[in-house]
Amino acid sequence: MFSTYQEALDWIHGRLRLGIKPGLKRMEWMMDKLGHPEAKIKTIHIGGTNGKGSTVTFLRSILQAGGYTVGTFTSPYIEQFNERISINGKPISDQEILDLTNIIRPLADELEETELGGPTEFEVITAMSFYYFANNSSVDIVLYEVGLGGRFDSTNIINPLASIITNIGLDHTNILGNTYEEIAFEKAGIIKEHTPIFTAVKHPGALKVIEKQADTMQAPIFKLNHDFSISHHESLTHGEQFTLQTRFNNLEQLEITMIGQHQTENAALAVTAAQYLTQQGDLILNQQAIRNGLKQAYWPGRFDILSEDPLVIIDGAHNDEGITALVEELTNRYEGKSIHVVFAALKDKKLDAMIAKLDKIASQISFVSFDFPRAAKAEELVKLSQSPNKLAVDDWQTYIPEEIQSLKSIDILVITGSLYFISEAKPFVHKYLKNMTISL
Repeated sequence: MFSTYQEALDWIHGRLRLGIKPGLKRMEWMMDKLGHPEAKIKTIHIGGTNGKGSTVTFLRSILQAGGYTVGTFTSPYIEQFNERISINGKPISDQEILDLTNIIRPLADELEETELGGPTEFEVITAMSFYYFANNSSVDIVLYEVGLGGRFDSTNIINPLASIITNIGLDHTNILGNTYEEIAFEKAGIIKEHTPIFTAVKHPGALKVIEKQADTMQAPIFKLNHDFSISHHESLTHGEQFTLQTRFNNLEQLEITMIGQHQTENAALAVTAAQYLTQQGDLILNQQAIRNGLKQAYWPGRFDILSEDPLVIIDGAHNDEGITALVEELTNRYEGKSIHVVFAALKDKKLDAMIAKLDKIASQISFVSFDFPRAAKAEELVKLSQSPNKLAVDDWQTYIPEEIQSLKSIDILVITGSLYFISEAKPFVHKYLKNMTISL
């Protein structure tokens, strides 16, 4: 038994040594031992390559605005570990993490002795979340974000009210496959029989795979630009405005404060799913709840403007699709600005394509190392860059404050890359900027 939160956290993180072990048998074993808590909660399942966390946030905010108490299970965390299991956006307490770990630890030890082997870090956290939400009577519905893929992801033991697949990109190809179609097959594994599926996938081959799985499962499918569509999009100073047409009605001049055209698609998925479930009688939501929820939605680390003067932006663009969206947004919003990029990444990503796109918009690009088992070293990253103004940095905690201090009025500092790096950098930079403001 653990007696402190830190002991519990160290044990959970220690399970990273087991790596990623796709499959549902260990989860099913633990759920059986716990009395199947996953069957006692109402859920919505959200998968895809990019945009999962943002879509969860839009949907949570809409449901909250409609008066619901909403649980969320997300990964990875940005500011603190506990936020992976939250209620109405508030992370559970250290004591609750400790209590849950003490419940799951004996099961993990017992499972270790079976032919299935011990559960991974992600499986442990997922099991903790199921137990927590099933035994918390105040929670009306839980939004589950897929960790990796879908078909064999440990969250895929639920039977949700609806499933959402945001998009498909070439990420985690060493596990999920090398083509859009192969990855789509894994993502489409969350589609359940007769359960509606909402998707913003545009790649024709990937969409065909999802349509085929929906047909096999006799699941109603709602597709972006087919069953719902976005028009009259306009970028605002602090967000986006757009009109959404769905099978149910048209919603004009919807506003979100999360920046980027891609965020209008994530918002559209959340709204369409909410409208469908309202029509089916699973939810009670009016148009005002949708409008208010969208406007109030905030997800840290997604084109997050930490400071206007100096202009500092942090964005968890950790794969090719994420970098493409970031580059497009920077190009559209900040023409004529001098963009200083700080980039960190995991070494198992397709780094050359990502760095090439950043090279095109960066007047200066700095590659940094950070403390994570799969992190690429700055010296490895800098070799992939063709920028004439590039450098490798080992101590980012010294370097970033120096960069902020040197920014001129035409400069932008963009800190981007791995979400694991962003989770370290955001609180550090936020604190530094706050202290800088106080000292002025």
